[in-house]
Amino acid sequence: MRSYNQYCSMARALDLVGDRWTLLIVRELLTQGPCRFSDLRRGLPGIASNLLAERLREMESTGLIIRRDEPPPIAATLISLTARGQDLSGVVRELTRWGAPLMITPPVGDEFRMHWFSLPLRHLCRDGSPDEPAITVRLGDLDDGCDITADHGQIDVRPCSSQRQPEATITAPPQVLVALFTGLMTPQAATTQGMVVDGSMAALERLLPEKGQADA
Repeated sequence: MRSYNQYCSMARALDLVGDRWTLLIVRELLTQGPCRFSDLRRGLPGIASNLLAERLREMESTGLIIRRDEPPPIAATLISLTARGQDLSGVVRELTRWGAPLMITPPVGDEFRMHWFSLPLRHLCRDGSPDEPAITVRLGDLDDGCDITADHGQIDVRPCSSQRQPEATITAPPQVLVALFTGLMTPQAATTQGMVVDGSMAALERLLPEKGQADA
């Protein structure tokens, strides 16, 4: 682990989380919760297994993650963030917010995973009908996606679960979803750009920015 050798809190923090992939590992653990090595690898396209193992060893030695052997029926070693690691959620949130304007036009060849939307959606979504019964909207599917629940004014975003029956399931190109949930595109315009809504359009509209904020 390299060090800036500076007696500065920012430099000391970057000594621990500034290496390539470290904050993306934090992103995955914040999004997925405790998970297997293979789950992490699947959410980090482009990382070699040996480099992921090395980063995890470093993060464990600095108290950012812990490993726990789970008995059957899980019967696997799960990796999770410590309380110190969870404290990085604010850093990840601000980096996500700062980077949002860079998402409108995706570079050709970039990898994409639907569950990467989980963290920003916790802050972009709102419950437009808090007096109505709770609803769930699914982006993607059980293999790669997230469930957004609006319940009495509260928004909750979690990995997809077979225990939930969503009112709507949404698929769309990632740049369309970015525009939709940042208020740059209406649902009607999104459907002309490849968005497919299986279920209630009203459920989706309940989660979006207030009418009038979208341009087209």
